[in-house]
Amino acid sequence: MKKIINDPGDIVPEMIAGLTASYPQYLKQIPETTAVVRNDAAFKQHAKVGVISGGGSGHEPLHAGYVGQGMLDAAVAGQVFTSPTPDQIYAAIKAVNQGEGVLMIVKNYSGDVMNFDMAKDLASVDDIKVESVVVDDDVAVKDSLYTQGRRGVAGTIFVEKILGAASEAGLGLDALKKLGDAVVKNTKSFAVALHAATVPEVGKPGFDLKPDEIEFGVGIHNEPGTGQEKLPTSKVLAKQLIGKLTVEFKDPKAHKYAVLVNGMGATPLSEQYIFMGDVLNELHAQGLEVSFTKVGNYVTSLDMAGVSLTMLALDEAQWLTYLNASAHTVGWGDTDVKR
Repeated sequence: MKKIINDPGDIVPEMIAGLTASYPQYLKQIPETTAVVRNDAAFKQHAKVGVISGGGSGHEPLHAGYVGQGMLDAAVAGQVFTSPTPDQIYAAIKAVNQGEGVLMIVKNYSGDVMNFDMAKDLASVDDIKVESVVVDDDVAVKDSLYTQGRRGVAGTIFVEKILGAASEAGLGLDALKKLGDAVVKNTKSFAVALHAATVPEVGKPGFDLKPDEIEFGVGIHNEPGTGQEKLPTSKVLAKQLIGKLTVEFKDPKAHKYAVLVNGMGATPLSEQYIFMGDVLNELHAQGLEVSFTKVGNYVTSLDMAGVSLTMLALDEAQWLTYLNASAHTVGWGDTDVKR
């Protein structure tokens, strides 16, 4: 194992310290935690619903990289592939509360759901109203090693972007909760891995693949998927993954789509662009209209090689407006494709 680290046990606090030192215009660390909160001049200039998220580390830039004006107000980092603790989540809730309530965006993993719910209970003692949106966009497996139901994966960033923009626009807590649940329902993802991730404290890849194999339906914590297959060409892979996603929509041609090609951590952008080109060509051939695209490493799995494909069916025109709204964060960028 080769990692640019000091001590495997210090990865998360040292990462947070380096992140906040690098980008103080966006975020700062909440004292005595590994949580971060917005640090821009506009924060708390007008009362709004606070939007937070979080989860285990190793998926950067998720979640801390999306803290900033127009997206998340705070994010909580757990240890690598491990849920953050309720007290740290509670600290983030208090840091963003302005009297309008707080919305939590939670990936559907048992530890995350349990700990965020416990933090919600802690907040209720302070009379802070908190609601949750649970993201379960992964269509690969119904239940996994860490979930009851489908996993929350790369589609999480679409949920965070839309709800962050909607919060900035002034939507109330109940309306944000309703919007989030609707967006999650319309968000579908599927991932493949060419090489497993190596957790620093373990020191070896989470699973083995032959040189000509890929793992279909892999999770973002090295969870197994639907099995190994021979590595296809990018064009064939695009068609396979689109087929996995479009079957989830009752009438695929009834929607316009936001499409994300997400790198899992060690796949070059050149390959991601090739794959997105093939995805867009195949969607066009199937008569499906794409209104928004995003390509890059947004929800990673340490040094895993592979990609995921996410399709969000845009039921409402306002969802696209929220996706295109300005966001000032480390990870999202203002390079949205407007069609």
